[in-house]
Amino acid sequence: MVADQVAHLAHLNARDTTLAFVSRAPQADIERLKDRMGWGIPWYTLTDDFDADFGVGEWHGTNAFLRDGDEIFRTNFINNRGDEAMGSTWSYLDATPLGRQEEWEDSPEGYPQTPPYKWWNWHDNYEAEATHDPKWVDIITDPQGAALRRRDSEAKA
Repeated sequence: MVADQVAHLAHLNARDTTLAFVSRAPQADIERLKDRMGWGIPWYTLTDDFDADFGVGEWHGTNAFLRDGDEIFRTNFINNRGDEAMGSTWSYLDATPLGRQEEWEDSPEGYPQTPPYKWWNWHDNYEAEATHDPKWVDIITDPQGAALRRRDSEAKA
């Protein structure tokens, strides 16, 4: 159920964030289910005590890690009912140490930060040269003006 509600991974990847699942199931079973459900989530099979080492136990949990060069740090752990609520781009980003990487957040020097909403895009339009849909740009740069123009055009119709 957790995997079945995950938002498109392109939105996480746009913020240099990766989501991967880990379980004890054999890869053949995982691939069969991924194919059936159309999931593109990277999914690994455990062969050691990684889950127990990170507090997951026999059920489920979400760990957040930060890679700094060759070092990896565990920064957050969410389980039980909190873990069940995961799935949106926002819930995953907010569980990471860099968050949404927007200007209002306190990020370390050198990490990207953008104005809120400016980085949003369609999941198939995050390429290096991609442009935002003009409707989104209008709403992002002038939300009140966009709402008034929309109201005025609807009134004329």
